[in-house]
Amino acid sequence: MFKPEDLVQPGVAAIHPYEPGKPIEEVQRELGIAEPVKLASNENPIGPSPLAVRAIRDALSELNRYPDGGSWALVHKIAARHKVNPNRIFIGSGSCEIINLLAFLFLRPGLNAVSSEHAFVIYQLASAAAGGSLKAVPMRDGYTFDLDAIATAVDDNTRIVFLGNPNNPTGTIYGRAEWKRFLKQIPERMVIVADEAYFEFVSDPDYPDSLEDHDDTRMLVTLRTFSKIFGLAGLRVGYAVARPDIISLLNKVRQPFNVTSLGQIAVMAGMDDEEHVRRTLAVNSEGIRYLEGEFKRLGIPYVPSHANFILADVGSGRAVYEKLLRAGVIVRPMDGYGYPRHVRISVGLPEENRKLVAALKKVL
Repeated sequence: MFKPEDLVQPGVAAIHPYEPGKPIEEVQRELGIAEPVKLASNENPIGPSPLAVRAIRDALSELNRYPDGGSWALVHKIAARHKVNPNRIFIGSGSCEIINLLAFLFLRPGLNAVSSEHAFVIYQLASAAAGGSLKAVPMRDGYTFDLDAIATAVDDNTRIVFLGNPNNPTGTIYGRAEWKRFLKQIPERMVIVADEAYFEFVSDPDYPDSLEDHDDTRMLVTLRTFSKIFGLAGLRVGYAVARPDIISLLNKVRQPFNVTSLGQIAVMAGMDDEEHVRRTLAVNSEGIRYLEGEFKRLGIPYVPSHANFILADVGSGRAVYEKLLRAGVIVRPMDGYGYPRHVRISVGLPEENRKLVAALKKVL
């Protein structure tokens, strides 16, 4: 009897499916915990923009209509914000869809992508699904992208370099000088993907905005998302900024209606909600300071974060994760990312952060 795995790309059978943060409903159902706190998926704890919610309510009566397949209004709004031509903008169902499409376009058996050993796991999954492979380069000091080493790892069969800045799950960034040096080392025939899903949370003046380095010689793709600071993760909307020829290729292989009408309408409204962004940044900054201070008092080593989460060394990530679940706190074990001692903890509301710390004191 034929097995379906015998008919697919060779690397697909070896893929371990992406492990998302455990849903609140599942914890309630399985453990009988009435009000668990979810700090596992780097979500915005203050919720979605009220302007986005209002826009969704106003559009509900039009759900019988297909969305605008080209996301025309949203494309033009993003283009105006970044002062680029609309033909340099692509809208995707979250930035993960765009990562998958880029791998589909540029990778095949015998070709590879390059990233870091502790980078966002979707880079590896997308590369394998496309029939290619991913070369994982060791991090500097265990937690930070080493762009010089990544540039050295590039070979004649490399087609994509994936860079997360800030990186998920470490929350670390690389600086401007290292980024500029890296760009000079990478051949023009290679696609560089600068995944900046968490860039709005960064306050370090040395942080490089990759949008400043777009030109018509380099194949640079900048990824952004509305899932994090805008609090719209449930709508799955992200975008890419790139050369028009890359955008054209992405449009050739995307699904006809890849972004929902409610998603398009909501993010256009959310983009104008400056007060929601300010509140999110304030809550995140306060939460980072509080958690880092408590981790120091508890003797928990952690990685200083430039995002909305913290990677913490708790000795046995999976064991602590299970104990915290039973205490009503959902975090993310990091063994799947090569950090078996760690958990990744999203910054929550003040009361959620306090509940986490209280639970940690009991389970450690």
